[in-house]
Amino acid sequence: MRRDWDVIVVGLGGFGSAAAYWLSERPGLRVLGLEQFDFDHDNGASKDHSRIIRLSYHRPDYVRLARRAYATWAEVEASSGARIITKTGGIDLYPAGGATDAAAYTGSLDAEGVPFERLDAREAMRRWPQWRLAENTRVVYQADAGIADPNRANPVHRALATANGATLLSRTPVASVRDIGGEHEVVLGDGSVLRAGRVVITADAWTNEVLAGLGRRLPLTITREQVTYFACPDPSAFAPERFPVWIWMDEPSFYGFPTYGEAGPKAAEDVGGDETTLADRSFEVNRASHARVYAFLEAHLPGAVGPDLLTKTCIYTLTPERDFVLDRLPDHPGVSLALGVGHGFKFASVVGRILAELAIDGETPSAADIAAFKVDRPLLRETRPATSFRI
Repeated sequence: MRRDWDVIVVGLGGFGSAAAYWLSERPGLRVLGLEQFDFDHDNGASKDHSRIIRLSYHRPDYVRLARRAYATWAEVEASSGARIITKTGGIDLYPAGGATDAAAYTGSLDAEGVPFERLDAREAMRRWPQWRLAENTRVVYQADAGIADPNRANPVHRALATANGATLLSRTPVASVRDIGGEHEVVLGDGSVLRAGRVVITADAWTNEVLAGLGRRLPLTITREQVTYFACPDPSAFAPERFPVWIWMDEPSFYGFPTYGEAGPKAAEDVGGDETTLADRSFEVNRASHARVYAFLEAHLPGAVGPDLLTKTCIYTLTPERDFVLDRLPDHPGVSLALGVGHGFKFASVVGRILAELAIDGETPSAADIAAFKVDRPLLRETRPATSFRI
């Protein structure tokens, strides 16, 4: 294998596969992507049929970034012929006295000129009779929301990258990255050393392990999460053309999908799992979190309840305030880094594109939209910062 590369991407999940593709679009660039496990493995955060994609966010910068995400996914679909985005519409449900400020979300949509509808509970149940809502529940509907499909998107990004000449290797763990005066050494798990002018780190829960050779550590929290597909009595009642993606905007927060990928709808609790470590992480079902999801569905979506078809575990790698990291390392500008903190897959392709822009151009058209995602922001300099994972 070649030892010298222009760019090496460490980690080929959602962000890394996208970065490899967008880097490979640059003519003449020698691109290597390294994945420590098999491609499309179950150890991280990217493997499943569906993730929510939406414009509804609590800050205008996320809304603007989401708009570029939709445009970028459309380009990938056009280049590959694959369907990655399925629009179903999406609803945010705000119970009376809930923990989430609806005005932050609707204000961001208004500020960015995104059309949406405010519905009362009665109108929401008329449109989607699957719901059982208290009279004082407020609902916000946005028509562009839907499903982003990781099981399609990640292989598509990698196939496009390979077609462009990139080399992508599975079962090739990275032990560390070192800066050697503007060039970089990437040390593999077997002790061999590769060199690159630029390095892109998209290692998710393994980020601090890779960063150790660069003298940096981020205050990250890893949690073990899960989603459940339910064998409900009538899966067709939750077909994508009849039922939107949804988020219950409270604490705890729940979210869900129409029937897609499996023979029934999917639901989960956001950040409902326990803190873990890479050494201790298991794939066991968290029965307490599962019971909370089941009770929520019984109360509000009784038609979705049924035996488990499948409960899948994954891990979230969370910054203290749950904002992304998307930046070049200030003391090692040849190294770019991204973390999606449990709500990033909808942005995967555009994050990969921005990583390519930062790595090669040193700047991005999305600079204003990612200004809050600096790797050296004050909260990430603290050893034990206070955490708040609700968004």
